[in-house]
Amino acid sequence: MSQPDDDTATLFRAIGPEEFRLVEQLGFRAFPPRVEQKIFYPVLTEEFAVKIAHEWIVRAAGAAYITRFKVRRVFLSRYPIENAGGKDLQEYWIPAEDLPEFNQNIVGPIEVIRHFRSAG
Repeated sequence: MSQPDDDTATLFRAIGPEEFRLVEQLGFRAFPPRVEQKIFYPVLTEEFAVKIAHEWIVRAAGAAYITRFKVRRVFLSRYPIENAGGKDLQEYWIPAEDLPEFNQNIVGPIEVIRHFRSAG
């Protein structure tokens, strides 16, 4: 007998304050449409999300949030897992036009599990 979690994959995403506000406005149930980027990049590990937060988002925006959420595996099966430069740096590349369907396949809320601020 399979458990409900077998049908979902847990993913992570580092977001800045602006994207956090938009996710909050969406009731922590969806990510906002992509405005400047053509790809949405959820990652497979919390550690990779933290690396992105520290190396990119905190430097650029002064703060970052790590989100955790579950997505139906049947939806994710359409996309290969991409390697972003190391065995622990794995992510999905979801085209921006597929983001509404991605959001429909999020199971449960988008949780904020960590928050970082710049020291300066």
